[in-house]
Amino acid sequence: MNINARSLLFAAQRAAAMMEQTPGWQHCQHHQSGLRPGHADYVVVGASKAAIESLTRYLAVELSPKNIVVNAVSPGIVETDALKHFDTLRQDEGLIQKAIAATPAGRLVTPEDVAEVVGFLCTPAASMIRGQVIVVDEGMYCR
Repeated sequence: MNINARSLLFAAQRAAAMMEQTPGWQHCQHHQSGLRPGHADYVVVGASKAAIESLTRYLAVELSPKNIVVNAVSPGIVETDALKHFDTLRQDEGLIQKAIAATPAGRLVTPEDVAEVVGFLCTPAASMIRGQVIVVDEGMYCR
């Protein structure tokens, strides 16, 4: 809870104080484990991720009068070198292929996919999107 939720709260409060003269955007990013339970022995991490979602909504309400937009982006499995390394360490290799097979899009999210969504949320066109958790998961959460 300290690492995921409390640190986010303190960082957002500090950033908001610095942003009062220059309004802008704050974005939280977390894995979907806060959206629904799915892993054994994950209760503390899952609950802390759910707390991030709640903090996103509360911060959006609290900071909107200061013209600070707050949203969260919740990516699915992101194809990175770290994921590839983790896949080779597992006993049952094929994590990446299993994940790809489980997605309606037929591919994993890339860092660029996540950056595009965050970039859009930082534009005037998205200024009325506040307190939302935008899921970028190649449709995996739909299943």
